[in-house]
Amino acid sequence: MIDLHTHTTCSDGTDTPRELINKALSQGIDVLAITDHDTTSGWSDARKAIRGDIELVLGAEISCLTHDGISVHMLGLLFDENNSPMQMLLEETRDGRIPRMKKMIELMRAEGMNISMADVEAAMPPGATLGRPHLADALVKNGVIASRDEAFQGLLNNDSRFYVSHAAPTPEEAISVIRSAGGVAIIAHAFASHRGQILGAQDFQGLCDAGLNAIEVNHRDHSVSEREMLRAIAIEQNLVITGSSDYHGNGKLNSLGENSTDLEQWLRLESQANARRVVKA
Repeated sequence: MIDLHTHTTCSDGTDTPRELINKALSQGIDVLAITDHDTTSGWSDARKAIRGDIELVLGAEISCLTHDGISVHMLGLLFDENNSPMQMLLEETRDGRIPRMKKMIELMRAEGMNISMADVEAAMPPGATLGRPHLADALVKNGVIASRDEAFQGLLNNDSRFYVSHAAPTPEEAISVIRSAGGVAIIAHAFASHRGQILGAQDFQGLCDAGLNAIEVNHRDHSVSEREMLRAIAIEQNLVITGSSDYHGNGKLNSLGENSTDLEQWLRLESQANARRVVKA
């Protein structure tokens, strides 16, 4: 089983890198990618925790915005962690999350919600990348909402009046940096329309021209028809087709390995990196 999209406490997951790897081993995952939001801070602990026959793929999920303000998430896998432009891109994207969070809190407080920046910071594990899930957890703790899922279906949805975008690269810029760092780029949950405004089929040509390697087709936030459309785009553009869990631990309903990538597709994707960077025990 191959799962190419998971999160740890280094961003908005609830399992540490070691806990995630242990869980993957117990559930028969053969290839596991750790893709925390806008950071590689969990890579070292993940390397130390690897054992058995599992293969570890290190990456990051980069938050992007199109020129039209559409939120897009780009998975970068197998890139050189010492590549300066790549680390600069991740750092700048992380820095943009702080003023965004303060503005969202300000909007909520203006409508009488019991929430503060201190509440959100208290909900973050040490060293984590600040994100909306931490705001959701703080809102749950303060009794404003019942769960993370409820938050993302309402208050924190991309179309919510409380949503605020942040400084971020365009998808094309992210792809270019990932590829220049020797990695491969996968667009994540591209047609997850319940999250807010999404790309159209016509937008993929520009991504392909920038060097996109793959499309995450099988994802719990894609309907059957959306998966079919994405699969057709991938075949037309000769892109790798992936499936992933987008696992976050107990912070979301997503189960580890609930969607996976075919071995043939994974081998094709892995071969497109400029060096063999899969970590083995």
